[in-house]
Order: sequence, then C-alpha cells, then structure tokens
Amino acid sequence: MADTTKHLLLVDDEAALREAIAERLSDYGFVVEQASSGEEALARLADFAFDIIVTDLRLPGVDGRAVLDAAVERYPEIIAIIITGFGTVKDAVNAIKQGAADFITKPFQFDALLHVLNSAVEQRRLRSENAYLRSQLEERYRIDGLIGHSRVMRELFQLLETVAATSSTVLITGETGTGKELAARAIHHNSPRRTNRFVAINCSAIPETLLEAELFGHVRGAFTGAVGTRQGRLEQAHKGTLFLDEVGTMSPALQAKLLRVLQEREFERVGDSHTIKIDVRIIAATHSDLAKMVADGAFREDLYYRLNVIPVQLPALRERREDVPLLVQHFLQKLAADQVPPRVATMSQEAMRQLMAYVWPGNVRQLENVVERALAFSHGRPQIELTDLGTEIQTVAASTNGTEPWFPDEGLDLERYMEGVELTLIKRSLERTQGNKVQAARLLNLKRTTLIEKLKRLERGQPGA
Repeated sequence: MADTTKHLLLVDDEAALREAIAERLSDYGFVVEQASSGEEALARLADFAFDIIVTDLRLPGVDGRAVLDAAVERYPEIIAIIITGFGTVKDAVNAIKQGAADFITKPFQFDALLHVLNSAVEQRRLRSENAYLRSQLEERYRIDGLIGHSRVMRELFQLLETVAATSSTVLITGETGTGKELAARAIHHNSPRRTNRFVAINCSAIPETLLEAELFGHVRGAFTGAVGTRQGRLEQAHKGTLFLDEVGTMSPALQAKLLRVLQEREFERVGDSHTIKIDVRIIAATHSDLAKMVADGAFREDLYYRLNVIPVQLPALRERREDVPLLVQHFLQKLAADQVPPRVATMSQEAMRQLMAYVWPGNVRQLENVVERALAFSHGRPQIELTDLGTEIQTVAASTNGTEPWFPDEGLDLERYMEGVELTLIKRSLERTQGNKVQAARLLNLKRTTLIEKLKRLERGQPGA
C-alpha cells in the first residue's frame, strides 16, 4: 500500500513562528522536520527525500533561493512553498520561476498556508500523469559517465581532471559496481592521448593460459591454435591507454612480465624473440586490497608500487547517498527512452526515500538494475511507486540502512563491506552532531576514544583487530 503521509521540511530562522507552524501542520497529518538555517536545510535535503519544503527567503548564511535551487534540482517532484515579507514579493515571484509551486507573504494566517499547501499538493497530483523530468543533469555534475554532486564526487572529478593531464600510471580501487572503468575512460578521454585508442581487458574474465597471449599477442605456431600472428592489447593501445581491470587476479608469471613493460616499455609476443617498443599509459583497477595481497605474498610488491603511482579511490554509493536522486533521474531518462515506444517516467518521493535508505552493496550497477526492473514492473505508468521496487528495497525502513545483501557475480568482500558500513555510520554520526565526537560516540553507544580509534583505522583502510 502506498504511503500517503506527506513529509515536510520547514525552514525558518524565527524559532517561535517555525515551531508553532510545525505543531499545527502535524495536527493536519504532515510529518514535519525543522531547519533554522539554509545550511541545516541543505544537510537535511541531502539526507532525505521530502515531499514538500516550506522555506523563508530571508535566512542567515545560505538564503532561501539557494535552498530552493538545491531542493528542486535534487528532487524534481518536490513541492516548494516560499515564505516572504512584503518587501520581497518580487523575489518570491522570481522563486516561482525557479520551480517553487507558490508563495505566501508574512504575516499570514495558518489557514492561508494550509490552503496553499493543499492546492499545491492537488496540482502536483493532477500533473503527475504527464509530468516530465524537470531536472536536467548539468555537465558540472558528470565526467564521461560518472555522475554525482556530492562532495566526494566533486573531489573525485577534480582528481581525475588533474590525473588526466599526466602520463603517470594510475591504480583505481573501489568496490564492485562503483564505476572503475568509467573513471579510467574519463582519464583517457581528458588526456593528451584522447585521439588514440583506449583498450580494456578484464584480467579475471580470461583464462590464465590465454591471458598472456591476449595481452602480449603471439606469432604463428606459438601454441596449438595459433594459426597466425596476432597483435596483443598492448600493441593495440600504442600511443593510447591500456586499462587492466581486476589486475589482482594476474598470475605471478604475468605480474613479472607486466613489471618489465612498466620498467622498460618493451615486450615480446608469445613465441617470438623480437622486442617491441611500446608507448602506452597503464591504468589498472581492482576491487581487491592489493596492499594486503602484497603482505600475504599473493601480489608482487615491486609491481604494486609501479602501478600505484597515482591512487584513485572510488567511493561506495552508500557513502554518497545524496547522489542517488541524480543517478535515478539519469537511469530513468536513459532506460525509459530506450523502451518501445519511448516513455517518460518519474520516481515517487516515497520510492526515492527507500532508494536513499538502502545500503547498495552492488553500488551504482545495482541501482541501475533496480531502476530497470522498476520500469518494467510499472507497466507504462508515468510514475514509479514503491511497490514497483524489489522486495529488498521495499522492506528497508526509510531512516535506516538495508540489511538484505546483494551479491555481485564475483562475490562480496565481507570484511571490507562491513568496514565500509561502519565507516559510513561513524561519518553520519559526526555530520549529525556537527563534528562533536562526544555526542557522536553517544549516538553510537561508544566511548569517545573508541570512536576516534575506529575512525583512524577505517580511514587508513586497515582491517580490524
């Protein structure tokens, strides 16, 4: 059954007025959360998909216009109501053009606000059958397929642009489904090598006996079935970029040969003694902990340092859940347009809340799968509802993380996954308490010293004791 409760964010720096309005709205069935500043409102919007936002235009620090922009941009279906003084009616009219549904001037009677709210809710309901996605993905929120406007993604985009200008070897790490190949392509397509080839090879998908020939090429007669001379991926990527996905699965013998390529920039094809000089940039990726593999003797230490010249760590989706609405919009646009006939679809706020609450062990790849499934089960309706999502999403409490794991094909690194969840909870508690470690520790039922020790260990990526 769909949830008809309306979640409302009330933003006003006048505490007495704000609390009085919130109490009255609660009497009429609204679930109200309050924010006393624009900064607090932005934090709450990043954390939860509200149905309605009611905000004063004049706020200390970040003003109501910025709050409105963030709300409408992140949630195209949100209903925004502006509160304004008599002297700023012109600003309120401009806010309507920015996406606000209506405005009300101070001083006002509660009944007037209630009327504006009910009218806006009804208008949105009537428009939902032919609603179009109003929020367009801006170029500053993407780079060659990677999408996000969270702080960690903005930092990642800046890092990728910096790395692209160099010719250094890059090691991309991150959980499965975080977009490691997209990051590698972004580096290549923004580099001086962009006019040459980007060649990708998944080291875990090719049998060890064939991987050497696939990588280095072979001459005729080098082995059974080698009926002719063939270029390997290294030669194909000459003057361009070679992307080695899941490099941690390479055998020790291949690791030694790859090390020579990185050191000498030369190699021989399988079955040949002729040395071939090569000019290629190597970008490697793995979801494994290569440092731990080195410590365990499963990966060459010298190769690890050759690959890890510039490390790039991709964040898990649960660490940037404020990006979920943007990603959902992107997938809806792409997948709905590919259907026959093409269609337009939006995600209900109730469904969006569930998507933001889920842990996403499969990260962005899993999110895309969920959106594709929801489109199929929505039977052509213009709005996707909670009931169209999978049961593992539907059963998640909107204020908690999901508990039902999704297993990728290559399996789940349980220790790393649980450490990621733990780190996320610690960071969320610090955000909730504005960095106060004592209060954050209290939220997690930990000692302050224990929280600090856990945070340091998890940020270093060290396994627990």
